[in-house]
Amino acid sequence: MGIFEHREKHDHEQVVFCSDKHAGLRALIAIHNTNLGPALGGTRMWTYDTNEEALTDVLRLSRGDL
Repeated sequence: MGIFEHREKHDHEQVVFCSDKHAGLRALIAIHNTNLGPALGGTRMWTYDTNEEALTDVLRLSRGDL
C-alpha cells in the first residue's frame, strides 16, 4: 500500500516528511485529527527496516493506537 492509501485509509489530516542529509535525519510527522483542538503528540526514535514500516508506525501512533 502506498503512502497516499495509508493516509486516506485512516483519514489523517497531514503527513510530513523531513530530512537533513548532514545530520542523517529522516523523520515523519503525522497529524490524525484536530477537530477537538490542537494536536498533541510524542516522539519515537527508532531505526526501521523499511520506510513502509516507519510510515505505518507514525500513522498508528498519531491515532493513539499504542
